[in-house]
Amino acid sequence: MYRSSTGYVQRAVAIGDVFVVDDDDDARRALTKSLAASGFVVRAFNSAETFLKHRPTKAPVCVVLDYHLPGLSVLGLQKNLLDDCAASVVFVTRRGDVSTVVQAMKGGAVDFLTKPVDPEQLLAAVTRGLEQSARADAERRLYGVFLERVDRLTRREREVATGLIRGLLNKQIAAELGTTERTVKVHRAHVMAKLQVGSVAELVQLVEHAKRGDGVMAIGSAARSEADRLLDSRRH
Repeated sequence: MYRSSTGYVQRAVAIGDVFVVDDDDDARRALTKSLAASGFVVRAFNSAETFLKHRPTKAPVCVVLDYHLPGLSVLGLQKNLLDDCAASVVFVTRRGDVSTVVQAMKGGAVDFLTKPVDPEQLLAAVTRGLEQSARADAERRLYGVFLERVDRLTRREREVATGLIRGLLNKQIAAELGTTERTVKVHRAHVMAKLQVGSVAELVQLVEHAKRGDGVMAIGSAARSEADRLLDSRRH
């Protein structure tokens, strides 16, 4: 639990794994104590090398990371954590200029806090980090399901799906593919069934959500620019 600025005692509600990585013993203990007092289960490490031996494998995860750890590119570690397990990163530092903060935030950092870290700010940042990690992990899982569905499509079904995403009518797709409109209708039905959508609008929506993971490319590279135009026109 922690006492907010309004005076109310609040308990941490975000669930997940929290790691503190800092070579400063006093700072590491203070960060760990503050987070543990707020209800988090925390594992602390005094070096990146030790942390990497016990690195998390599943989300949600938030890593509170000293920006100036020796012998390591923390931005590289940040990227690897985001890619490997959708972990979020909260940087802490005793010094940091504007360009440093901007670079870290562009890399996906949740926050950049100055030591000694305010407990309330730390709790808020870690809570946001765990929530962000959980969302990223859910999106990654949904994208995996999407790719599994796309893998069920035959080459011709992908071509038909590409046409549908581009907003073409059955007869226009048939003309492009050199086949009959009736054949396109059959392939269209297979596309809808395999991708588990009930309409072209749902198909476009599915692709729009999956574009974070390059879902358009999964269906067919020729669809990318056309899908972008179609989705942009739907937004305006």
